[in-house]
Amino acid sequence: MAARTAAAARRSTWRSFCPSSLRLSAGSSRLCSSKQATQKDKPVNRSTYRPEPSSTHDWVGPPNSLSNIRPIIYHIPENETELEKRLRNLRQDTEDWNHNFWAKQNITFSKEKEAFIISQLKAKGLTLRDQDGRRRSLNSEEMATFYKSFLDKNRVRHANYNKEWYRRNFTITLLLARVTLNSMWRTVTERQSSKKNGTPTS
Repeated sequence: MAARTAAAARRSTWRSFCPSSLRLSAGSSRLCSSKQATQKDKPVNRSTYRPEPSSTHDWVGPPNSLSNIRPIIYHIPENETELEKRLRNLRQDTEDWNHNFWAKQNITFSKEKEAFIISQLKAKGLTLRDQDGRRRSLNSEEMATFYKSFLDKNRVRHANYNKEWYRRNFTITLLLARVTLNSMWRTVTERQSSKKNGTPTS
């Protein structure tokens, strides 16, 4: 009973997916709230949770508070081939690389956004909060100036990210195709061998 309860608790936080599916994080921008700006100098860590050794699925956790990307832990097959291991390691490395990029980018965005708001309010002779303690904000036109400036300043960085993202996904797709073909070929040869030996296949 205790084991069922623990398993149910894990399932409420983590979702399992079929390991054969190609699960890649979206490369779109994920912007976090300004309260996370103070975490810029802290290491960008991911969850230390690991599924049980008997798990037969990939595991996907809740969105990270910095990158807003769900961490993925890929299932390790019992008889994993070198090609399958290479694919799994590249997919895991890509997940971590993607997480690190957006976590750092979101922290930078939040910090610069906060500085911009404070500077604009100061130029108007206003403090960050009004007399009632409520936080002041800028209108959409004023914020649009910051958004454009941030995108222009990070244009090369985003372009390099996109190039690397496409390169990694192209390599992953090729490896996945090779793994699938090898698996199909292995199944065919095993069946032919079973027929020759007169052993019934499952």
